[in-house]
Amino acid sequence: MVKIISDSTCDLSPELIEKYNIRIIPLYVRLGDDEYKDGVDITPDDLYKWSDEHGETPKTAAPSVEDVEKLLDRDSNDEYIIFTISQSMSACFNNCRLATEDLEMEDRVFVIDSKSLSTGIGLQIMVAAQMAEEGKTGAEIVDEIEKISGQVRASFVVDTLTYLYRGGRCSGLAAIFGSALKLHPRIAVADGAMHPEKKYRGKMQKVVMDYVKDMEEDLKNAVSDRVFITHSGCDRATVNSVREYLENLGIFKEITETRAGAVISSHCGPGTLGVLFILK
Repeated sequence: MVKIISDSTCDLSPELIEKYNIRIIPLYVRLGDDEYKDGVDITPDDLYKWSDEHGETPKTAAPSVEDVEKLLDRDSNDEYIIFTISQSMSACFNNCRLATEDLEMEDRVFVIDSKSLSTGIGLQIMVAAQMAEEGKTGAEIVDEIEKISGQVRASFVVDTLTYLYRGGRCSGLAAIFGSALKLHPRIAVADGAMHPEKKYRGKMQKVVMDYVKDMEEDLKNAVSDRVFITHSGCDRATVNSVREYLENLGIFKEITETRAGAVISSHCGPGTLGVLFILK
């Protein structure tokens, strides 16, 4: 049997995690001297409250080698596929690889660098989980993931520059001018790294719709199985507008909304929204 494991940055909903029997390895979130597990004992709203009160961005840390080993059964005959956030962003991939070596399970544990984040990872997990249900082997699943990983389109538009600034991903001057001018950057993940692509101006609901409409040609050439709307706490009207737009395209069999976890939210801040899909 092939079992699917992911670190918590995949931002999949509890329902999808349960449906496909996906095991999650939590990353750590540190608020001052206190440490929490992403998705276990801290919420993004807890994080925002602490960050605003202290004027700091929480620290995040990868799961330890020991954390990973607890999910791997050396005495079973199971194969495991472990998905991690891009290794350029975290030590997750390396620690998972070290765990498989430590347990001498390299022959049946496949560690995949998603080269993505959030539901950019989740899209790959969904493909792997469905193939596992069909009885495919670990090698067959990994081969398919390698084919599609470069076709994953993961991007998001940011409401506030405050969290990017606190985390050192945006200069103070840029944050001040961006806030004053109501600028909202679109950030895309490519080759495992985040890159600013465009800046929008205005109120967030209009910005979000402009962002989605800019992707229309790619959306029309997307794999029709699923598209994710993933956000870090957007108002319902904005999310519903995006969903309605995607429904009207008449392309996707499933339009799945998920809420970003504490780790992703700690870097992008509240109000961030992304539409994530796989190109044909």
